[in-house]
Amino acid sequence: MRSSFVLLLLSGVISGSAALLPVLARDLEADPVRDALDLALNQPLQDGTASEASVSNELSEPASAAQELPSEPSPAPVKAQPPVPPAPAVVSVSTGEASWYGPGFFGNRTANGEVFRPGTMTAAHRTLPFGTKVRVTNLWNGRSAVVRINDRGPFHGQRVIDLAHGAANQLGLIASGVAKVKLEVLR
Repeated sequence: MRSSFVLLLLSGVISGSAALLPVLARDLEADPVRDALDLALNQPLQDGTASEASVSNELSEPASAAQELPSEPSPAPVKAQPPVPPAPAVVSVSTGEASWYGPGFFGNRTANGEVFRPGTMTAAHRTLPFGTKVRVTNLWNGRSAVVRINDRGPFHGQRVIDLAHGAANQLGLIASGVAKVKLEVLR
């Protein structure tokens, strides 16, 4: 009702015989002024029709508080999820023994010319092309890591891959030095 009253005063539109008096904001807080203006605005017009203020009040305010429905919280806006890239396709699978190399080789160049740094997720393989991604799974503990081939080796026994320090740490084979692994070449 108050918003209708303020809207009515601001627009300067008053129907009927009521006169618009200059009203200050501090005057609106006084109950006698507000009551007098409410009475004047809600009086029926001389021709028997209701004033615009009383009609707008009837339309904007419910007849009773019992008819009001409890307001439900509006649902939070749904953020569009970025599309999930499909899992890389597995080109081939093999198993064998893996080892790791690191501290004595840090700072040296790998077979593809990169500087070998601590903590990298790279590996050496005898035949796979440089840049090939391989998912290596430690069959003893189930941990896996994706490595990038950037070096040649291993050249010891029947080992199939030589992991850099970061990959070996993630697979949990630093302490043992070697582990049985499954290699999945990814596309």
